[in-house]
Amino acid sequence: MSFANIYDQGFFRVAACSLPVRIADPAANAAATVNQARECAAQGVGLAVFPELGLSGYSLEDLFLADVLLKQSETALALLATQTSDLELILVVGAPLRYRHRLYNCAIAVHRGQILGVVPKSYLPTYREFYEKRQFAAGQGISGTIDVAGASNIPFGADLIFTTPALPDFVLGVEICEDLWVPLSPGAEAALAGATVIANPSSSPITVAKARERQSLCANQSGKLLAGYAYAAAGAGESSTDLSWDGQTLIYECGELLAKSGRFIDSPITAIADIDLSVIKANRIRQGTFDDNRLAFADRLAGYRKVVCSFTPPTGDLGLNRKVARFPFVPDERERLDQDCYEAYNIQVSALTQRMKSIGSPKLVIGVSGGLDSSHAIIVAAKAMDNLERPRSDILAYTMPGFATSEQTKANATALAKTLGVSFAQLDIRPAAIQMLTDMGHPFAAGEQEYDVAFENVQAGLRTDYLFRLANHHGGIVVGTGDLSELALGWCTYGVGDQMSHYNVNAGVPKTLIQHLIRWVIATGQFDNQVAATLRAILATEISPELIPVAAGEKPQSTQEVIGPYPLQDFNLFYTLRYGLTPTQIAFRSWHAWKDAEAGTWPDGFPEHERDSYDLAAIKKWLRVFCQRFFGFSQFKRSAMPNGPKVVRGGSLSPRGDWRMPSDSSASLWVADVESIPDQL
Repeated sequence: MSFANIYDQGFFRVAACSLPVRIADPAANAAATVNQARECAAQGVGLAVFPELGLSGYSLEDLFLADVLLKQSETALALLATQTSDLELILVVGAPLRYRHRLYNCAIAVHRGQILGVVPKSYLPTYREFYEKRQFAAGQGISGTIDVAGASNIPFGADLIFTTPALPDFVLGVEICEDLWVPLSPGAEAALAGATVIANPSSSPITVAKARERQSLCANQSGKLLAGYAYAAAGAGESSTDLSWDGQTLIYECGELLAKSGRFIDSPITAIADIDLSVIKANRIRQGTFDDNRLAFADRLAGYRKVVCSFTPPTGDLGLNRKVARFPFVPDERERLDQDCYEAYNIQVSALTQRMKSIGSPKLVIGVSGGLDSSHAIIVAAKAMDNLERPRSDILAYTMPGFATSEQTKANATALAKTLGVSFAQLDIRPAAIQMLTDMGHPFAAGEQEYDVAFENVQAGLRTDYLFRLANHHGGIVVGTGDLSELALGWCTYGVGDQMSHYNVNAGVPKTLIQHLIRWVIATGQFDNQVAATLRAILATEISPELIPVAAGEKPQSTQEVIGPYPLQDFNLFYTLRYGLTPTQIAFRSWHAWKDAEAGTWPDGFPEHERDSYDLAAIKKWLRVFCQRFFGFSQFKRSAMPNGPKVVRGGSLSPRGDWRMPSDSSASLWVADVESIPDQL
């Protein structure tokens, strides 16, 4: 296995192609298709999909019934097969073919000079501008063999899927143009029969808004089928007698657009993307209803035939031809980020509002540190109070300085509480902490600079202990502030500590999203300018637990220096929680996302000075830490976590929701996989 090779890492490179066609000139179209196929092969493409009836042209009407055209179409197909016999990629091309006493609109799969199978179009449109049944027969329900282009006994029918032993997760299904538009499509059946990638060679003349309709259908089809989807429409050269053509090409994966081409171009058009077969497989395993649906149609699907080809994937470092988001919990596109922030914030607010209604309108008790998490929790609480038309003074906020609390964070906490108009008090935990450390016989109580875990957790535990007793005293509940990322890494104090609360509004929010939620709150004017100014100051503050004292001029305790950069750890969390990928697969994706700070896009508003890059050694180092902490010892904290809403689609860690695992599991399998990752390439 090569770490840098996409095929070894669960990807499959696909091209959707369109090219200027010469109608009724199969030889010229075959030659142009071969040229484009060679360009695709040079880029490591494993599957290239060309338009419907691309060898003859689609807009021939009754010329399809001319014997000379049909003979030349077969000759062109044979020529194309011969001239691509040295290419490893699988081609899907279109041609009119005779079968028994009828003519069929066919997609032909070709690999290394061999015609693998022929899939006829199942559903022929005869409405508006379409009149395909005048020339063609529908292929739905047909299953047999065909002699074509000098080859005998080639599988023929809409019941074909194509597989290869070298890459068992790649299974190809084919549907043709109108087949996508029907309610129960051939592509859906192929997917239930095992296809992970669907090819759609299409003609589809263009009208206003048709391109948007195609995109919607392809997105929906790939999303429902949990599949890759390659769509290639006819373009330049088709007859303009009554129609026009744009050559739109699209590649989707599980509802997400990976690549698309320009349109209305009088030259070959190619969209190329790497479809993640690992993600498709993981989605299908997790979404059990997918296979339940297969069982409902088991009798029909039992007739599907598998055509095996000896595809050998390209080797070496081919790059990665798709965008891998640095922040999988945070969209790069501004409009989508705004929408996600709107939804995430309101999920939290509405969940807390409902909890307050359900238990008799308690006051809310929150410990505010001046950090991101507690600041976000209190602005969620403030909005919940507003929704209930209750005074914000019913929020009881406490800042509880310890031995390492900085003046900056204490000032931020104080300013935020006061500008929000909540009830606020300072409760110094140091006297109680000294008493506890003394009773424990801890060296710090005797004047030694012993800053161990016990020293840190005495402070964290006392803060939570005070909050719970204050909630008892004032008729309130403790609102938790710890986030999803901290729960994943076990970066919280168990029991009487920040792991526990009566209700944790942040439990489903990853650290990398919280800063964007706060920016969204500022940008959308959820609170006044004074609150916004304080929130900006909090965003600029280093993430620190502030539990270990530092001398003047020394750098304060840094969370990310201990457990790793949150951007990397949230990346690791997403692919672990959402898809269950191996550490090697995660590292490969992380490397492509993070190796170059100048490449790709960053979420809107992300600070320039924080736009870091990470080499493979750093990615491996922090992935090892993640696996040790996530799989090795932190589950017991998650198994006992309080209620809190699921927020992101990537998942939650609630044992009552997305994630269940034994608290005494071993991390050895995951750590061993990490060790197989090279330190550099």
